[in-house]
Amino acid sequence: FSLGKSYPGFAPIGPWLVTPDEFENPDDLELRCAINGEEVQKGRTRDLILSVPALIAGLSAVLPLLPGDVVFTGTPAGVGLGRDPQRFLAAGDELVSTVEGIGELRQTFVA
Repeated sequence: FSLGKSYPGFAPIGPWLVTPDEFENPDDLELRCAINGEEVQKGRTRDLILSVPALIAGLSAVLPLLPGDVVFTGTPAGVGLGRDPQRFLAAGDELVSTVEGIGELRQTFVA
């Protein structure tokens, strides 16, 4: 799944950085995604296949993790390939990704 986030412009992050102590429960945050105003993904970090601590433990067992490294944790159900019918982003689409307690990131796609 990480390959899809590896193309230029396909892994936008920021503009905020937060630390876990800024949340009452950083292991239970709502994640949402909407395309052109239609909600297509909604989930909670508590429902990830691997918890964030387990993911970091597994990764750090095989490679060094350094301050500033970014780890992609996965995404809630609803990605285009898994939908019926399948749905993929197109030029002009606006994608809004939201993380509870942090904010939202808006992107408009170009060809």
